Amino acid sequence: MSEPMSESVSVLISLLTSADRDTRIDAAERLCRAGEAAAMAAVPLVRACGDADSEVKEQAVAALEELGPPPTESLESLVELAANEDHLVAYWAITLLGRSGKAAANAASILAERLGPSSDPAVAERAAWALGKIGPAAAMAVGALQAATTSSNPRLARLAQEAVSAIGE
Repeated sequence: MSEPMSESVSVLISLLTSADRDTRIDAAERLCRAGEAAAMAAVPLVRACGDADSEVKEQAVAALEELGPPPTESLESLVELAANEDHLVAYWAITLLGRSGKAAANAASILAERLGPSSDPAVAERAAWALGKIGPAAAMAVGALQAATTSSNPRLARLAQEAVSAIGE
């Protein structure tokens, strides 16, 4: 990433928390156009998914869809955000943890918790998917995944089974 892009991404990150709605929307939209060069904005974009304004959320999601794996230094914050009560925040934090693969092994316990019946169905499905992406390093979550294979939600049951297979248990 070039230095000017790095500087502009830093500026856009700070604008994501502006009091002005249009400024937040513009910042998220510009981060979306930056694509993978905006990787350092992963955590602020996930936080923006919890914005009170639906258009800010929409632009933050669009930017997150364009990101690849987040930087390693953001994983601890993403683990914390995976426990967030806002379903969209949790969903995207979990998605980025899954994109990180085995580097996100320390997220296995929170991801296992998010498989439970009290979780939003999309969050639980994404947690099963992410555990599968982490693979054998998520072995501690196999019990929770096996329980999820009997879910009345067929997609969750299938993703949990795929994750158990990917972990190798």
